[in-house]
Amino acid sequence: MSKVRDKVIPASGKLPLVDGFKRPISYLRLSVTDRCDLRCSYCMPERMQFLPRKEVLSLEELYSLSLGFIARGVTKIRLTGGEPLVRRDIVDLFRALGRHIGTGLEELTLTTNATQLAEHADALASAGVRRVNISLDTLDRARFARLSRRDALPQVLEGISAAKAAGLKVKLNTVALKGINEEEIPDLIAWAHGQGFDLTLIEVMPLGEVEADRVDHYLPLSQVRAELEQRWSLTPLTDNTGGPARYVRVEETGGRLGLITPLTENFCGGCNRIRVTATGQLYPCLGGGERVDLRAALRSDEPERELERALQEAMSIKPERHHFRIDQRGANPAQPRHMSVTGG
Repeated sequence: MSKVRDKVIPASGKLPLVDGFKRPISYLRLSVTDRCDLRCSYCMPERMQFLPRKEVLSLEELYSLSLGFIARGVTKIRLTGGEPLVRRDIVDLFRALGRHIGTGLEELTLTTNATQLAEHADALASAGVRRVNISLDTLDRARFARLSRRDALPQVLEGISAAKAAGLKVKLNTVALKGINEEEIPDLIAWAHGQGFDLTLIEVMPLGEVEADRVDHYLPLSQVRAELEQRWSLTPLTDNTGGPARYVRVEETGGRLGLITPLTENFCGGCNRIRVTATGQLYPCLGGGERVDLRAALRSDEPERELERALQEAMSIKPERHHFRIDQRGANPAQPRHMSVTGG
């Protein structure tokens, strides 16, 4: 039996969400848990302290929140974490949201590390998910174990294969890490394109304290692109998948390569995204500290009214851009919260 009761989207007529810079908000990244079954060194410490379960929104609350956003013009929802598939009964939320595809919601996706994907790929496809973003930083098993602190590459590759077999479009996300996987990047791209997958490279982001100093592993994608252009012909594309990536086609592989550059080339001008954590904290900007408490609104005596008020406040405080920097040893992260808390 489903853990999420079906509901209708609130009555139409509500104004779309538009921030103070006249940018319409159409994309929600909704974290369903801060927990993860990996411990990637650039993301979190080995002994990560996760949130008490009582602080996390229920599946019903996550669903109600999502419908409120759809009513205000959000057409794309990506469920994130942590690792969303470690959340018990999470497929019930996918099924409930999937029933709204075509009636306000245009796309339902998720970001996953794929360790649990083999078990869930078919159910996700049946729920209405058509594509998944999968984090994969290396194809070398020993390197994967060092980087993620878990020997889980076989499960990840099994999950990727299951997603492909289920008919899900797969996009791989690779964090470019100096001294760790930089030499492997061309092989990762060639492997992904050979499988029919897009791959997007991402600069490491200064969010949350980790054991290593990020300046040691920061690899500018401007440098990576220059090196790739010594090997391949890269043709700029105008493709837009709703996120911050800029795309090129690798002529020799025929595949598409994305570049997400939060440090070397700011991409905030056309930002259409907001993030909500598993505890219901709305962050208008991944790199900012501004937030609005939607959990308090949901659990108030007048949830609909309080949610409207909170969303308007969020639009008024969304900054024009983030200000990430990784340029000196020992610097504090841009924000103390980890990426797993905010949601990828």
